[in-house]
Amino acid sequence: MTDCGIWIAGHNGMVGSAIKRLLEGQGRKTLVVDRSELDLRDQGAVVRWLKANKPSSVIFAAAKVGGIYANDHYPADFIYDNLAIETNIIHGAHLAGIDRLVFLGSSCIYPKFAPQPIPESALLTGPLEPTNEWYAIAKIAGIKLCQAYRKQYGRRYISVMPCNLYGPRDNYNLQTSHVIPALIRKFHEAKLAASSQVVVWGSGRPLREFLHVDDLAKGVVYCHDHYDEYEHVNCGAGSEVSIRQLAELVGSVVGYSGDVVFDVSRPDGTPRKLMDSSKLAALGWRPEIDLRSGLASSYSWYLEHIENQGQREA
Repeated sequence: MTDCGIWIAGHNGMVGSAIKRLLEGQGRKTLVVDRSELDLRDQGAVVRWLKANKPSSVIFAAAKVGGIYANDHYPADFIYDNLAIETNIIHGAHLAGIDRLVFLGSSCIYPKFAPQPIPESALLTGPLEPTNEWYAIAKIAGIKLCQAYRKQYGRRYISVMPCNLYGPRDNYNLQTSHVIPALIRKFHEAKLAASSQVVVWGSGRPLREFLHVDDLAKGVVYCHDHYDEYEHVNCGAGSEVSIRQLAELVGSVVGYSGDVVFDVSRPDGTPRKLMDSSKLAALGWRPEIDLRSGLASSYSWYLEHIENQGQREA
């Protein structure tokens, strides 16, 4: 059978582009399609494209993503778009006879007060964090879709759950970004304006786990090649940092010398979220990029691709 390559759904995003770089660096064939050519929310179009192009496998990194503000203000968009994309790609892959698919989820699938570190078995054992439940529910549905097609049709569809990610091609729009790109931009702009302080949402107490997207890409490709189980698998850095510590570290990397002020009227989100990635570690995967080095390279990317090109709303 002709090898048409691994379809990277969402190849222009931060995660998809990292996976594409890694696979092509390994000399492997990839298949991509731009959103201008294929609307992943259009079931008929997705099914036709999959049947026509017949990728050897699918790495599913496409999603509508955003931080607390975006999730809180656009709940219908987050649940509808992600459910539509997931059902179309997973069902379409099945109809096209594609036997291997890797679905990328999120650590927000776990209960707000899950045991720490969070094992895969914590899924559906308690209420979700309200500020991103719409996105979380859609991602849980994606996991269950993969399990259902595996159970009913024997498809080798698996799910990988990353922790919070950062790195090249991140989103720096302050209305929709996650915490690291938001902090990088805030501190950079404060440095340029010689502002005396930077305001950070929340108390600064929540603990978070951050993984560089290039480390995730290695984990995803490793799972594509070696993991074939019903249960989803966590892919995290294995260490955590408070939002206060993170803000201070970003400020140091950016070179900002003013004060950091925490706005306690803003939501904190989940108090602590550290995943147990021992299952994947037992298979041989380990993260390699430490947080300070990763933040420094992310800031360099921001300066080169966003600030210096005048793209203030990336």
